Amino acid sequence: MNKPCNLTARMRRTALALAMATTTALPAAAAEHWSLSWMAATQPLWGGDFILPLGLPWQYQQQTIRQVARLSVGGTQLRVVLSNEGSAVPLYIGAARVARHAQGSATVPGTDRPLLFGGQAATVVPPGARWVSDPVDLPLPALAEVAVSLYLPRPSQPAGFHFDARQTAYVADGDHTAALQLPASVTEWSTRAYVSGLLLQTAAPPAAVVTLGDSLTDGNGATPGAHARWPDVLAERLAGQGVAVINAGISGGRLLRDGMGRAGLTRAAQDVFAQPGVRALIVLLGTNDIGWPGGPFAPGEPALRAEDLVQGYRQLIAMARAHNVRVVAGTIPPFGDALAGTPLAGHYSPEKDAVRQAVNRWIREGGAFDAVVDFDALLRDPARPTHLRAAMDSGDHLHPGDAGYRAMAQAIDLEALLGK
Repeated sequence: MNKPCNLTARMRRTALALAMATTTALPAAAAEHWSLSWMAATQPLWGGDFILPLGLPWQYQQQTIRQVARLSVGGTQLRVVLSNEGSAVPLYIGAARVARHAQGSATVPGTDRPLLFGGQAATVVPPGARWVSDPVDLPLPALAEVAVSLYLPRPSQPAGFHFDARQTAYVADGDHTAALQLPASVTEWSTRAYVSGLLLQTAAPPAAVVTLGDSLTDGNGATPGAHARWPDVLAERLAGQGVAVINAGISGGRLLRDGMGRAGLTRAAQDVFAQPGVRALIVLLGTNDIGWPGGPFAPGEPALRAEDLVQGYRQLIAMARAHNVRVVAGTIPPFGDALAGTPLAGHYSPEKDAVRQAVNRWIREGGAFDAVVDFDALLRDPARPTHLRAAMDSGDHLHPGDAGYRAMAQAIDLEALLGK
C-alpha cells in the first residue's frame, strides 16, 4: 500500500527537478535601464496682470510645434515625455515625430522617426497628466540635439509650460511633423510647451545630478541656442562619466514661496527626488526669496529674514537625506543695481544684501551641506562685492553672461559633487 505513495512522491520530486532545470536553463533577461537625459521643469501659467508676459500664443490650432533640446547622456532608444500639466482639458496630438536637429527648424536627413503611444500615431493626454511615448530606435550620443515635432489638430491652450527655454520653438500652420525643414512662414517663440522630458535607454543604470534653481540656473542672460548655461557646461564635464545633468531651474523660482513656478520645497519631490538615479542635487535658490518682497514682483510681501531661508534649506537637506541624495549648495551671487532702469527694478537694497550675506555665511560655515560652491566669491566684483564682476555680468546686473556661467560650472568640484 505504500508503493503508490512512494511512486507519487518520486514523481513529484522528479517534476520539481525538471521545473528547476527548465527555469535555470532559460537565459537571463537583459536589464532595461531608462535614464532621464533632459528635462524642462513645468510651471503654472499666469494671468495678464503679472508683470511679465507669458511669451506664448493664447492657443494652437492645426499647427505644428517643433522644439529642440540637447541631451546630457546618450543611449540606444528614446522616449519623449509630454506634459498636459496645468490644463483642465485633454490635449489632442494628431501626429508626433522626433529627429536629430540640424540648425534652425531643420532636422538631419535619415534620422526622422514617428512617435507612437501604445502603438498609435495619435493620442489624447488627459488633463494634468504626463504621457510617455513608446520607445524609438534612434541611437543618440551624449550632448546630441533632438527636435520633437507635435501636430495639434484641435484648439489647444498651452500646458506643460516652461518660460525661459533659451532655445527657439518653431510654430507652423498645418501638419509638418515629417518635414526636414519647416516653412519660412514659421512663428518663433522662446518658451516651451508640452515637451517636458527625454528618456534614453542606457547600458548602465541611471545616474544623474539635478540642478534646482531660479533664472540663474535656467540660464537667463546666456546666449540662446548656445547651451551656455552653467548646467549645460556641467553636462559637458560629466558626459564622459555617463552622469546626466537635469536642469530643474525655473526663472522667477523661489525656495519658500511660489513665484513663476511652485516653491522649490514643493516641486523638489517631482523635479528632483522622483527622477531616476539621482545621486546629487545642486541648489541655487534665494535670490528671488530675498529680492522679490517689496519690489514689482511681490510688492505686498514683507521682507524676508535670513533665518527663514536657512530653515528652508534645512528642510531641503532633510528631504535629500531621506532619499540618499547628496546635496550641494551654491552661495547666492550679488545683485547690486539688478535690473536698474527697467520696470523690473527693485530687487536690490542694502537691507536685502545684508540678508543675502547672512545666508551665505551660514551656507559656507554651517556645515549642513555635503559640499558648497562659492558662486558669490567667484562672480562678485572685488572692488564692489555687492555687484557682479563686469566680465561675468550679462548686462542686467542680476544674471551672469556666458563667461560667468562657464566659470560657475568649472568651479564645481566633481569629486565633492558625486561623493567620490
